[in-house]
Amino acid sequence: MTQRLPQLNRRLLALLLAALPLAGASLSASAQGSAAKPQSGGTLTLATDLEPPSLVSFLDTNTRIRNISAKIVEGLLRYDSQFKPQPLLATSWSVSPDGLRYTFKLRPGVKWHDGKDFTAADVRFSLSAQKKQGPRGRITLANLERVDTPDPLTAVLVLNKPTPFLLKSLSSAELPIVPAHRYTEADPLTSPNQSAPIGTGPFVFAEWVRGSHVLLKKNPHYWQAGKPYLDRAVIKFIGDRAGIVAALEAGEIDVATNINLADLDRLAQNPKVQVDDSYDGFLNNAAFLEFNVEHPILAKPEVRQAIAHAIDRNALRTTVYYKRAEVVNSPVPSVLSSYYDDSTFQYPYDVARANQLLDQAGYPRQANGQRFALRITNIPGADFKRSSEFLRNALGRVGIKAELQDGDMASFFKRVYTARDFDLNINGLGRLFDPIVGVQRIYWSDGIKNPLIWINAAHYNNPQVDELFRQAAVEVDEGKRAGQFKQIQQIVGRELPVYPLVTVPGPSALNKRVHNFFNSIDLHAGDWSDTWVEGGK
Repeated sequence: MTQRLPQLNRRLLALLLAALPLAGASLSASAQGSAAKPQSGGTLTLATDLEPPSLVSFLDTNTRIRNISAKIVEGLLRYDSQFKPQPLLATSWSVSPDGLRYTFKLRPGVKWHDGKDFTAADVRFSLSAQKKQGPRGRITLANLERVDTPDPLTAVLVLNKPTPFLLKSLSSAELPIVPAHRYTEADPLTSPNQSAPIGTGPFVFAEWVRGSHVLLKKNPHYWQAGKPYLDRAVIKFIGDRAGIVAALEAGEIDVATNINLADLDRLAQNPKVQVDDSYDGFLNNAAFLEFNVEHPILAKPEVRQAIAHAIDRNALRTTVYYKRAEVVNSPVPSVLSSYYDDSTFQYPYDVARANQLLDQAGYPRQANGQRFALRITNIPGADFKRSSEFLRNALGRVGIKAELQDGDMASFFKRVYTARDFDLNINGLGRLFDPIVGVQRIYWSDGIKNPLIWINAAHYNNPQVDELFRQAAVEVDEGKRAGQFKQIQQIVGRELPVYPLVTVPGPSALNKRVHNFFNSIDLHAGDWSDTWVEGGK
């Protein structure tokens, strides 16, 4: 298995293959493996609190979906702990000197779970559909002109402009390759493959009992000989986080995810349990406060800045996230140090300054002490809901009455991205491995005329920012690219359509009989092909 990048100009080569200095890239002890010899057989049972809306992260990269999807459906590449690309469905790849043609040689003999051959036609369909309808695919693949398939085991991605981050975007969860014969180009979201998927991965979908569990079984014809080790994997949905922890402590499940942060210290004292709160170096998840800038009050930057000053993010980190999160000072992850600039995101907690800005904006306190009222919504999740409650209290201290809007994921999507029936929104967004993929969508004005989930909930519109993102998307000079990203941060930090809050931890707790639980820089979106449990059969 080889990877070839012949005679690529130096700047583009450096940008394509340089390993990013990701602080979260080192995998946890459970990911690094065990000195013991893996045992075949057995069942891994995982419990989480939120059920996904579908099982394939084809046109929705929601974390709940991608964590299951990557066990069933694979991408062209996988990535090691230093984010270097490794073969998966592609065994080798080469890039033309001008950076406009990526040629992937595909793995021979791979079968879909229904027995049909995996071919380049599946790659062409998958990437073309994600370019048209994928929330992140529309950005990542914006420069994709077409996918040529000169033979069944060769896929050539033809670009109209260089895309220096493309080789870091082809993971199983991010840009999965799906079976073209199970979809229609007219409306791929209606495919039965979204809820009863077939893939090429180590596990075969067996059943989805809504409100209860998803059952996966070992793929007996997996292309990687001897894997997976597990016979079965069960993902249980238990809405009560306390119930998840109780099930882990009772030995009824092997892995607990999305558990209450308050429980982690106690679980760490359990001799049978290993706690893992590794930060996902692929997703770089963070919580953001998004302002609906079309709201007549929130349209004023000084009001947005006042609200930022009213929020004690260190207290948020301590009380809501139990010190297992870090305050975020820019939408660009600080681990991307050459791109990072937090110089204009300077809004320290200062109630007096917040009150001053609100007075100057023309919203004095009324006789009842209130200035105006706003609605707060949040992406579903216990920590996000508690963050909304924290924000409501913070706004109350500066005379803003806040009403909380709750609901499931479907109502969240409708309220924020379709009906736009919100004022303030606490969202969880992946900042990812490159600002074009993870950060641009937060500010991209295309999301106003072409609305999609996860794109520009604020409806921010700044042509200069759009243009800087367009330039950075194709810039192969690393110094110029860094300057473009820094200029973007300086602008959006002053105008503040979105206020970064804290990183979002994704803790899990595992029975110590589980080994090699993580095998990807994307942590929970690994494929479990290496995972095994003591006792086996």
